[in-house]
Amino acid sequence: MSTDVAAKPDMVTFTIDGTEVEVPKGTLVIRAAEKIGLEIPRFCDHPLLDPVAACRACLVEVPDAGNGRPMKPQPACALTAMPGMRIETAESNDKVAKHQKGMIEFLLINHPLDCPICDKGGECPLQNQTMSHGPGESRYEGAKRTYVKPIHISAELLLDRDRCVLCQRCSRFSSQISGDDFISLAERGAMSQISIYEDQPYTSYFAGNIVQICPVGALTSADYRFQSRPFDLVSTTTTCENCAAGCELRVDHRHYSVRRRLAGADPEVNEEWNCDKGRFGYRSAQDGRRLTTPLVRRDGRLEPASWHEAIDAAVTGLKAAGQAVGVLPGGHLTLENAYAWSRFARAVLGTDDIDFRSRPSSDEEAGFLAAHVAGRGLGESVTYADLEKARRVVLVSFEPEDESPIVFLRLRKAWRKRGLEVVTLAPFSTRGSRKMGARLLPTAPGQEAARLTQLGADGGLDEDTIILVGERAATSPGALSAVVAQATTHGARFAWIPRRAGELAALEAGALPGLLPGGRPGTDPAARAEMAAAWGVRSLPDATGRDIGRIIEAATSGELKALVTGGIQEADLDDPRAFEDALDGVGFVLSLEQRPSDVTERADVVLPVALLEEQAGTFINWEHRTRPVALINAANQAPMTDVRVLAALADALGADLGMRSPAQAGADLAGLPDWAGARAGFEPQAPEAGPDGDGRGMLLASWRLLMDNSAALDGADFARAATQPLSVALSPADAEALGIAAGAPVSLSGPDGSMQLPARIEPDMMPGVVWAPLNSVEPLSVLLGAGPADRVQVEAARIAPPAQTVDQGGAA
Repeated sequence: MSTDVAAKPDMVTFTIDGTEVEVPKGTLVIRAAEKIGLEIPRFCDHPLLDPVAACRACLVEVPDAGNGRPMKPQPACALTAMPGMRIETAESNDKVAKHQKGMIEFLLINHPLDCPICDKGGECPLQNQTMSHGPGESRYEGAKRTYVKPIHISAELLLDRDRCVLCQRCSRFSSQISGDDFISLAERGAMSQISIYEDQPYTSYFAGNIVQICPVGALTSADYRFQSRPFDLVSTTTTCENCAAGCELRVDHRHYSVRRRLAGADPEVNEEWNCDKGRFGYRSAQDGRRLTTPLVRRDGRLEPASWHEAIDAAVTGLKAAGQAVGVLPGGHLTLENAYAWSRFARAVLGTDDIDFRSRPSSDEEAGFLAAHVAGRGLGESVTYADLEKARRVVLVSFEPEDESPIVFLRLRKAWRKRGLEVVTLAPFSTRGSRKMGARLLPTAPGQEAARLTQLGADGGLDEDTIILVGERAATSPGALSAVVAQATTHGARFAWIPRRAGELAALEAGALPGLLPGGRPGTDPAARAEMAAAWGVRSLPDATGRDIGRIIEAATSGELKALVTGGIQEADLDDPRAFEDALDGVGFVLSLEQRPSDVTERADVVLPVALLEEQAGTFINWEHRTRPVALINAANQAPMTDVRVLAALADALGADLGMRSPAQAGADLAGLPDWAGARAGFEPQAPEAGPDGDGRGMLLASWRLLMDNSAALDGADFARAATQPLSVALSPADAEALGIAAGAPVSLSGPDGSMQLPARIEPDMMPGVVWAPLNSVEPLSVLLGAGPADRVQVEAARIAPPAQTVDQGGAA
């Protein structure tokens, strides 16, 4: 065997059971064995966790360590391969086989043989490895150790201590990966057990992962416990729809119903993790309120109707409106559905009044997005791998743990492994910021542009810097312009990360005024002519349409005669009351929906559409990476996808949408010629001065929390209940001036009302700024009539507020 690695200084050559193996320097023996197909039993080992060698099931013999001296049995999960080393596993060494069999038998002494009722039964590593490497039967005749069970680690997680083999995967994930170091070993010796701190319950956005990686079913989720057997489930790989991270999911379903969702394994995206919103946020369609029948308003009431009746009623309303129609498809659609909406608006309705942004937005953002579409306009695409390699990452209007949890995990990983510098422009250091060692640049709402410009002037931006900007930057004048300007000046890279999974797909599909599919500018006659020819129509609208804010204004004033909406939630909008006025004031409202909502209550015609699990398609994540969406439930209750419904409407209007299924829509979009002309340019706005400190009241800072009052989490009661209580964040100086102690009730008042929550004191909070959750009780815009960067009155409340159980996100 040659041990000369001079030609490959980063490679190591050694043998396992006589087979020569070459692996990168630093590779663990257990990984090298996997490379050649050797199975070594293990329980504590996980490829994404640091080695701990707790279970000792993976012992191997090292008769020659490469220096001519033998070594005692070593755990393969913690043994680094060395040049010339000889390794013997159970395949070639009876002593090793005896070691492994003995360790597994030892684990089974106190382990209950309750496999038929255990959630892990049928997919349990202990079961499998007992059969492959363990004893055929037990020799233990004593009484097994028992515990009261289960323990509620949180509202979502339950622990059966008698099943635990002390592998510490859960505690290591919590401390190493998510940074929620609330669960650990307690007691000693035979009484060792996983426990929690009495005064600090286990709360984490990533708690479901420790259930998934538990090798013995000691940890289970209240959501799935005793719901099904693994061998009764059908598994399908798909993509999560709850944010723009693009996580791979494994969806397990039975009898045409989803029973659980697990994190899929995609090393380039989510590795093997996901957040609890993605894991548990699927029950909203199972609460009995699913729309399966069209509804038509008759005599002021919505009543069930046939598809023919509903289509006829919709066509009557749309024809009466002519081209004075506003189209609001929302940001949750797949690429194929968004493309159908875009084509329906331009080629069928003849309007450019289409905007997917069912959230606060701005003209500055519209220009930024038009230039940024599909990564081909502004800047260079950034990936998860780039985040791990960067020297510095700057966060602008972006709280990763709440708004893109997998981005947070990658940043924390890079910080923990190699000291990534994270800089956050925020009013205070959130819990997520502290967990990745972020340096705070105190920034009041609206001051992001000035603060980023100052950071560049101070030498805090260079070619090794990545700027991550969130969708909240749309409401901070000049922030997006400053990102582009500073990145260009200093050679930094940047990425825009929205919250919704469908926003990048909607951009690619052209669901934005003045933007045609593929990044074509709607103001370019050649681009319009090319798309008109592709769609088989004489012409497309030549005037840039209204954005969502102007659509709402025009509908309220009567300038628009009809609205067509899809999946819009009033709570997502900057001014829900203004949207209600638009729905009440416009002549006709057509809603394509899955469940009843504030919009369907005011609609004239409601057409039910298929759930995401009932169709195939594509998302585009924040990296601009395409992510496949798989058909999971073939027996869908509402067989009409958005594409099919829009095609039926087009037929009834005397037009041809050119597609009748998501597959046809995807093929039509893919068949478009690449646009060779000029793309939309971005005209930066000069940074504006931030809010002054002389105004009456305090500046309100806010953002959406991951686990909030979102409709996507309807039915996920256990997951919602497992989060921390809500609170309002104040600086120590402001709290002292107002006479408010930590935990005391505090009242926030705006033009339209007030809210009360307990106070928490943030040591580095900017004075003059108060933070409150955006949509965890009711939208702040509804409760207060105010939003981020507005001023509100803050005072000690006279009556203690009721307890809330939705995560406040910011503090530990």
